[in-house]
Amino acid sequence: MSFSKHSIAGAIAGFAILALSACSSAGTADVSTIIANTKVDTTAAALLPATYKTNGINIGSDIPYAPMELFKEDGTTVTGVDYDLSQLIAAKLGVTISFNKQAWDSIIPSVQAGNHDMIMSGMNDTMERQSQLTFVDYFKGGFSIVVAKGNPEGVHTLTDLCGKTAVVQQQTTQGDMLRKLDCGAAGPVKLQEYPTDPEAVTALVAGKGAADVMDTPIAAYAALQQPSKLELVVDPANPNGYTPVYTGIGVLKGNDALANAIQAALNSAIADGSYKAVLDSWNLGTFAVTEASINGTK
Repeated sequence: MSFSKHSIAGAIAGFAILALSACSSAGTADVSTIIANTKVDTTAAALLPATYKTNGINIGSDIPYAPMELFKEDGTTVTGVDYDLSQLIAAKLGVTISFNKQAWDSIIPSVQAGNHDMIMSGMNDTMERQSQLTFVDYFKGGFSIVVAKGNPEGVHTLTDLCGKTAVVQQQTTQGDMLRKLDCGAAGPVKLQEYPTDPEAVTALVAGKGAADVMDTPIAAYAALQQPSKLELVVDPANPNGYTPVYTGIGVLKGNDALANAIQAALNSAIADGSYKAVLDSWNLGTFAVTEASINGTK
């Protein structure tokens, strides 16, 4: 199971519930101040077509998908990594950007129909989607490991799970990957599988496994929710997680002017550190890109 929303619907519901308690501890105040103090990047703004300067930019997003996008306690106010980054881009371009709920299965058609100007919804940049969209890539993550606080069983890489018990969500690529892991004399990974990621995390907290392996943003968010009980493991040999993929902002193919303006705004935010500050506030700084690329998946 790679970092793509449609493949982890079970995790979304559980972590969306947890997200209600997270709004005071992630994103929020510091990021709001950073955005408020961000100056327009005149070079990036000059690339933006006049229609967006007049009408603003309308984003379609399938909400919730914590921590990328979710609702606050009031059920209507949007927050999350994508939302914060969208407002940072808006500040860099000197325009307003609205963030609007759109069902996942109709999100590309909504852009094609002109209902939204672009997609910001934890969407993987894939070759198939590039036939319809131009992606401005802003994140790179794959699967990551979460362990109990203090990492008592010394799990630093996937092979450290050999001979140990791992908890995972049922019917996932992570589970298949651990089953196929070459463990040699240490013996295979023993899997405890659960219907959803939140249930697997609960089992990890209860001491039923040495680690949980899940999609990077979900892993980072799980650790963010329970910092006294869980921590995210970053394998030095795989800093973006295992089998990492790009996540991008989807702009209708052919709308190069908008894509180029978004890319320039993101690169400006990368250069001044504000982009990294947003990801850090959601425990995702490890998976930041050093440059916003166009259609980085080849």
